[in-house]
Amino acid sequence: MDIGRMAVVKCARCGAEKEGFERAPFPGAMGARILEGTCRDCWAAWLKQQTMLINHYGLNVMDAQARQFLTRNMEAFLFKAGQQDDVDTSKQGTITH
Repeated sequence: MDIGRMAVVKCARCGAEKEGFERAPFPGAMGARILEGTCRDCWAAWLKQQTMLINHYGLNVMDAQARQFLTRNMEAFLFKAGQQDDVDTSKQGTITH
């Protein structure tokens, strides 16, 4: 195997076998799960969705509640687990719902 070559993963989100990561793009157990079952394309799509959520809800990523909100949405987005929050203009500026 070529050392510079990325691993191929079966992506949990899109179902395709695509290029994965050399190392987890996120810490902890969730990072290991992403490393094993998320392609780079779906990770890039999540980063765009995350930015929309941060901007829309006015999240402070230093806040623990905001990080929990984003992690829950990341899991829903990447692994189709749980409920994903939509960008809902009636809830702008708050994540308590």
